[in-house]
Amino acid sequence: MNSNEMKVIATIRTDFPTKFGIPRQSGIVESLKAAIVFEPEYRNPDALRGLEDFSHIWLIWQFSKSVRKQWSPTVRPPRLGGNTRMGVFATRSPFRPNPIGLSSVRLDGIDLHTKDGPVLYVSGADLMDGTPIYDIKPFLPYADNHPDAAGGFTQNTSGCILQVDFPQQWLEQVPEGRREALTGVLAHDPRPSYQDDPERVYGMAFAGLEIKFRVDGEMLTVCSVCQGEM
Repeated sequence: MNSNEMKVIATIRTDFPTKFGIPRQSGIVESLKAAIVFEPEYRNPDALRGLEDFSHIWLIWQFSKSVRKQWSPTVRPPRLGGNTRMGVFATRSPFRPNPIGLSSVRLDGIDLHTKDGPVLYVSGADLMDGTPIYDIKPFLPYADNHPDAAGGFTQNTSGCILQVDFPQQWLEQVPEGRREALTGVLAHDPRPSYQDDPERVYGMAFAGLEIKFRVDGEMLTVCSVCQGEM
């Protein structure tokens, strides 16, 4: 079959230098902020004409850290404990025949006159810093909303929202503008679903910080916050 080359039109700048801790779906933590910077070839303000009238956009992007030469027809979703296999096309696993992701994010603003050309500011993204973006499309409420849609196996595996104990001494180490986003990420339990050791200390890189935490039942406790990416 004939195939067309996919061109990277932009990259996204987020607070996640690694995959660990990134929300499992877009829109779950709306307070997460990100910026989309276009490649030089696509820094044309005309390409964004009219986009400011939309509240949300779709991002089509590459699982750039999950590219494999071979694919498997089944994968093990973490939300099913990592032991149950499902068809790859029934999941959003990054390990696909084509490593393409799809995310819906809120469009907070557009700046056409930065040193990097036009920049889109978005919230609710579930992408790692530097992720290549193939395309951007407007979200259409009349066509893209399906309130009665069935969620398959995910309806029973969405997980609970954890209580977050964030001691003041550690919270003060986080820039004020990022505290809500970080707390939201932690509340949605960054751990793999099959890990449940209350004594284990987990580490997560976020916005140039190292966040250490434990989880006991439905309580997540932040143990430390230090400068420097992991």
